[in-house]
Amino acid sequence: MIRVWFNHWFSTSYRLIELMKADANKKIYIIGSNMRKNSVIQKVCDEWYEEPTCEGAEYISYCLDFCKSRQVDVFVPRRNMLSISQNIDKFNDIGVKVLLDDCETVSLLEDKVKTYDFFKSIDGINVPDYYKVASVEEFKEAYAKLSLDNEVVCAKFVRDEGGKSFRKISKESKGLNKIKSYAGVGISYDDYLAVLEGVEDFDDIILMPYLEGNEISVDCLNTEKGLIAVPREKGNSRDERVFYDEDILNMVGIITANIDIKYPFNVQFKYKGSKLYLLEINARMSGGLQMSCLAADINIPAIALNKLLGVEVDWVQRKKEAVVSYVELPYIIRLEEK
Repeated sequence: MIRVWFNHWFSTSYRLIELMKADANKKIYIIGSNMRKNSVIQKVCDEWYEEPTCEGAEYISYCLDFCKSRQVDVFVPRRNMLSISQNIDKFNDIGVKVLLDDCETVSLLEDKVKTYDFFKSIDGINVPDYYKVASVEEFKEAYAKLSLDNEVVCAKFVRDEGGKSFRKISKESKGLNKIKSYAGVGISYDDYLAVLEGVEDFDDIILMPYLEGNEISVDCLNTEKGLIAVPREKGNSRDERVFYDEDILNMVGIITANIDIKYPFNVQFKYKGSKLYLLEINARMSGGLQMSCLAADINIPAIALNKLLGVEVDWVQRKKEAVVSYVELPYIIRLEEK
């Protein structure tokens, strides 16, 4: 039996855990944890724990103690990935394998400016115009340059888990619509500037043009047999289109030729006109990976787990265009006993 720990994953990882447990060659025992005690993930876990809110070295110490006390064989991190990647040797020393790339790779990919700096000089990769800002004046200057040719500019913190800080900055205020519609990720330039001016300092922010159109998310895994890559076009509904575009697959190939990513990763692109731009690369399984696995008839979580354990699994990927979607099912997380 392989005891696998998932820490603080998003709700859609429910299906990723199901896929991993579906490995016909191994008995998989899942240990889950989350800072949210009511996370639905617990319904698919064999053991469940609430996580502390600590960070940094204190969290690494917690993780190491947790692995020892719960006899963890494999750790699949989602929270504090950079810190964990910097301490992988400590986990290996206690017999725990970590489904995460080395700290050099994770550090590069978790910092969007570093990612763009690295890829902008590589033939075949297009990155948008971008500016790193660390002060109010730098923000004003960068926004002024970008807004000359772009109606909407987007911003996020350079280091940001899950895109929580992503905002679309428009020149005009929404007026009454600010209180008549969902807040979403839209914000006016004046409102964003007022927030920055209201604090003493802030973490580095990246500014770039907002590219209209649908995001293309490519779920990937490098194996001995070759690269698994499943592109999904994400729209405004639950429907996603899986398709195999040569430009997209070629750009993914260039990325993997230049950085050695061993475990599951996700690449995001957008087109501007006919030109394909790299948005970001995440060194982890994506929230929509189960959609790709269904469309391509392939179990990426199980293949990745076997690779980590030193077992190469033969696989066949179905490469047909497909439209995939999902339905939500209700679950009782906890029932009060009287």
